[in-house]
Amino acid sequence: MTVISATGLTKLFVGEEIFSGVSFAVEKGDRVGLVGANGVGKSTLLNILAGDEPYDEGSFFIAGDLNVGYYRQNDLFTSEKTVYEEMLSIFDDVIAMEARLHELPGLIAEKSAEAGEDDPELKKLMREYDRITEQFKLRDGYSYKSEITGVLNSMAFPPSYYDKKTSMLSGGERTRLALASLLLKKPDILMLDEPTNHLDIGTLKWLEQYLRSYKGTVVLISHDRYFLDNTVNRIFELEQHRLSVFEGNYSFYAVEKKARFESELRAYEKQSVEIARQEDMIRRYKERGTEKLAKRAKSREKALEKVERLDRPVQMNAKMKIRFSEESKSGNDVIEAVDVGRRFGMGDSSRTLFTDVNFDIKRGERICIIGPNGTGKTTLLKIIMSQIPPSEGHVKIGHNVQFGYYDQEQSMLSETSTVIEEMRDAYSLYSDTELRGLLGRFMFRGEDVFKPVSALSGGERARLALLKLMLSGANVLVLDEPTNHLDIPSKEVFEDALVEFPGTCIIVSHDRYLLNKVPTSIYELTRSGITVYPGKYDYYNEKKDAITSANSYMGDLARSNATAADASGAKPVSDKQRNIEERRRNKELQAEERRRQRKIAGLEETIARLEEEIEELRNEMCREEYMTDHVKLAELSGVLSEKQKKLDEAYEEWAEYSDD
Repeated sequence: MTVISATGLTKLFVGEEIFSGVSFAVEKGDRVGLVGANGVGKSTLLNILAGDEPYDEGSFFIAGDLNVGYYRQNDLFTSEKTVYEEMLSIFDDVIAMEARLHELPGLIAEKSAEAGEDDPELKKLMREYDRITEQFKLRDGYSYKSEITGVLNSMAFPPSYYDKKTSMLSGGERTRLALASLLLKKPDILMLDEPTNHLDIGTLKWLEQYLRSYKGTVVLISHDRYFLDNTVNRIFELEQHRLSVFEGNYSFYAVEKKARFESELRAYEKQSVEIARQEDMIRRYKERGTEKLAKRAKSREKALEKVERLDRPVQMNAKMKIRFSEESKSGNDVIEAVDVGRRFGMGDSSRTLFTDVNFDIKRGERICIIGPNGTGKTTLLKIIMSQIPPSEGHVKIGHNVQFGYYDQEQSMLSETSTVIEEMRDAYSLYSDTELRGLLGRFMFRGEDVFKPVSALSGGERARLALLKLMLSGANVLVLDEPTNHLDIPSKEVFEDALVEFPGTCIIVSHDRYLLNKVPTSIYELTRSGITVYPGKYDYYNEKKDAITSANSYMGDLARSNATAADASGAKPVSDKQRNIEERRRNKELQAEERRRQRKIAGLEETIARLEEEIEELRNEMCREEYMTDHVKLAELSGVLSEKQKKLDEAYEEWAEYSDD
C-alpha cells in the first residue's frame, strides 16, 4: 500500500531551483533515509510533505486515513508543565476514558437498583461502558503510564527529571523530550529531521531498536551513517536538484552510488566514442563529393540527430578542503590528569559530575571521549584547557602545548559579524583575497562571505568554526561534538584531516563512524572515573564488558600507594596486601551486583504476575454473567485499578534499578 507519493515536485527560492521533478513512492512499513549535502533541500521536502511549506510545481499524496508526526530540527517544549505532565497530556483522551470507566460501574449499579434491568437509560450506560472499555483497550489504556516511564527512561530522563519544569531543561534536553513525545504519540507516518542530535550512544542504540520495530512508516533525515545503516531499508538522495532512489541501507547506497556513476560514465564515454566515429565518417563521406556518399552522409546525420545524447555524469566535488597543521610541536607528554573530579554546589545541594579521573595523553594520540549525556564530557574538556578548575585533583599541561578548541555551540563566533569580518578579526594579516580563497575551500563562495553569522545554518557555522581552527596552528585540537552539523561529505573530509594531523586530538563525540575511524584510544567517562579502551569503537564494544570496575580500582590504589610512598618515604603496600584488598573489594562489588540483579529479577516476576492478573481481570469483566451484575463489575473495576497502580509502581522501580 502506497502511503506517500510525489510526482514532479519542484521548489524554487528567489527564482532558483531547490529541487525539480522530484518523484517517488513510499510504501507502508518503509524506512526511508533522506540524504544529501547541506542546503540541497532535504528539510524543505519534509516541510512540503508535512504541509508546512508551499511548492511551485507537481503534486504529492498522503493517504488520508493516516496521521503524520513530524519532528523538526531543534523542536523545543516551551510550556510550563513538568516533564511527566507533558508526557501525560499526550494521553488526555485515555485519561478521560479511564475516569469515565471508574465512574460508570457506580452509575450502572445505582440505575439498576432504581429502575430495574429493562430501563433504557441503564442499557445506554451499559453500551457506553462496553464501547469505552473496547476503546480503552485499543489505546493501550492499561499500560500507558508504564509506556511513558519506559520511553522517558530510554531517552535519558530518569525519575529525578519527572517533576522538573520543561522550561528549566537545557536546549538539548527539551529537544530530546520533543522526540520522546512524538514517539509516544505513535503516528502512522513518522517524519524525523536529524533525530540523533543531542543523543548519547546508549540512547542512539535504543532509538535504532525502537525504529526497527516501529509498526508505522518512517521517513528520516540524518547525517549519521551508522544510524542509517541500522534503521533504514531505502535511501532517497537529493543531489543536483534531483532525487535518486536506492533500495538498501547507507552502506548499500555508498557502494551502489559509486557503481552507478562508473556505469553512467562508461555509457557516456562509449556513446561519445561512437558519436565521434559517426561524425568522422559523415565528414569523410562529404569530402569524397560523390552523390551516393552524400546521401549516406545525410542519412547518418539524420540518424545521429535522433540519438538521445547522454550528459556526462558529474561527481559532486563541493567538499571542504581541510588540512590541520601545527606551527610548532608540543613535548611528548601532553596532558596528565591525576585524581581529577568536578562537582557543583555545596552541602546537600551539591552534584558530582565525576571523580577519580586519571589519564596520561602523549603527543600524536587521538583520544575520543564518550559517555552518557550529563556525565560532564564538555566540563572535562574545559578543565583540560584550564578554562575552569577541577574540584579535586590536578591537570598537568606539557611543554609547548597550544590548544585549538571547537565548541559544539560555536559560541565563540560573533553573531554581529559577517563571515568575512569574523575571519578578518581573527586573522588580520591575511588580505581579503586570501581570506576569500580560504573561505572558498570551506564552501563559502560569492556573496556567501557577506552573510551575517547570525543567519548561518548549523552546518555553515560548523564549517566557519573549523576554518578558524585550521588556521590556528594549534598542536592539540580539543573538539566537542565537531560533526553534529556537518553533512556526510564534509564529515568524511574532516575525519581524513584528523587522521593525517601530526599533533594530538581530544574529541568528544557520539558519531560512531568517526569513532571507528579516528581514535587511537577511546576514553569512557563515568561518575567514578575514566576507563581506557585502546583502539576504535568496534573494539570498545567488544571489550567493554571485559574490563571490570575492580581493575579500575586497583589502578587507582597503585597510584595512591605510589604517591603516598613518595611523599612520606614509607614502604609501599606489598603485593600480598594488595591482593587481599582486591579480593575484598571484588567480593563487595559482586555481592552488590547480585543484590541488584535479585531485585531486578524479583521486580520482573512481580510485573509478569501483575500483568497476568490484570489480563485475567479484564477477561473476567467481559464474562456474560457479569454484564448485568453491576455491583460485581464495580468491585472488579476497583481491583483492576489497584493492580494497575501497583504495576506502574513496579515498572518505575524496575527502571530505576536497571538504570544503575
